[in-house]
This record gives sequence, C-alpha cells and structure tokens, in this order.
Amino acid sequence: MGALGSAGPAARIDRVVTHGTFSLDGGTWEVDNNVWIVGDDSECVIIDAAHDAGAILEAVGRRTVRAILLTHGHDDHIDAAAELQAATGASLHLHEGDRMLWAAVHADADAPLPLADGQTFSVAGVELEVRHTPGHSPGAVCISVPALGTVFTGDTLFQGGPGATGRSFSDFPTIIDSITTKLLVLPADTVVRTGHGDATTIGAEAPHREEWIARGH
Repeated sequence: MGALGSAGPAARIDRVVTHGTFSLDGGTWEVDNNVWIVGDDSECVIIDAAHDAGAILEAVGRRTVRAILLTHGHDDHIDAAAELQAATGASLHLHEGDRMLWAAVHADADAPLPLADGQTFSVAGVELEVRHTPGHSPGAVCISVPALGTVFTGDTLFQGGPGATGRSFSDFPTIIDSITTKLLVLPADTVVRTGHGDATTIGAEAPHREEWIARGH
C-alpha cells in the first residue's frame, strides 16, 4: 500500500496490489490487480474487491468503509467482494449491466446495489462520480474524483489504450465511444488510475485515440 495522491486537508488515495487469476471464456490467466481506497483517517470508499480481502482490510485499518464500488463484474475485480462486504458492513455497488458476471462468481450471494451513470458518493469531503463506460463489459464504470484530480478507470482505459474487447460481452466501438465521451473530456492533467498496472493521464492518452481505432484494440 502506498499513498499516491492527496488534495485538501485530509482526503487521500491508497493503493493495494493483489494477485490472483482472471477466468473467462474457458481461459484462466494470472493477474495483479489495483484496489483503490479513497478517504481519510476515519472513513473511506473501496474501489474494486480483487483477490485478497485480508490485504484490503489491512490497508483500511480502523476506518469506516462507506461503500465498495466495483468498476465491472469480471471475476478478478469482484472475487473478494462478498468477504469484504461481510467484514465491513459497507454497501456494495455494481452496474446492473454486469449482473450476469456477478452471478457467475457469487451465485449464492445477494446481488449488489446498482450503480448508475451520474450517481455520486461522498467520503472525506470529496465527491466520487460514476461514469458508465461500457465496452470492456456492458456494466463497466469509471469513478471520477475531480477534487483529487483523478479518475479510476478499472479496465476501460490503460496506459497505452483501451481495455481488452476480444472476449464475451465486450465491444471495441463501444469502448472507444465510452472513452471519447466520458474520459477524454476530463482535464488533461487528470491522473488515470487503472485496474492493473501503472497510472497515466488523460493528456498522455488522448492524442492516441485515432491510433487505437486504426489498430482495432
């Protein structure tokens, strides 16, 4: 875990990197995931619930978890969600477009509360805004936090381009439209904190949109 940014008197961003597997369409791959924690010393919101609830809870510490927000329903982003919710008592949220992905992993667990485009959450004096960005999956969302100059993009936008669209429930033209209308409109200095790997900025990625379209991924 390490603090990667802050703004205002208290709010900060912490990252936990967890390791596990991603499975879809009959294949399984080992992956490292970024789990993001936004808050201060007393309360926080968790973005994604990947692999290791214990490591995430250790990073949370004694803070009250106000909500757990899932950027999409692929198993590597939600496999620790039920355990994390049980341990924290926090509300759990996922866009309804990914309900079928949730059911494939957590068949016996209650469905999360729905996330909607434009929905907001408040924690530690900052506001988190949900942006529905389908393409990598139908219910993929990004979480914009203007006060912290950042957006959490899950698997929608990475350093180097869009998230993968070669598997079930994904679509390349849709993810390009999502990135164009919901992400590239953010200020150029907005830090893009991704679901895997290193951060980038909107300004670093925006000039390459036509290249992504030409290569088709």
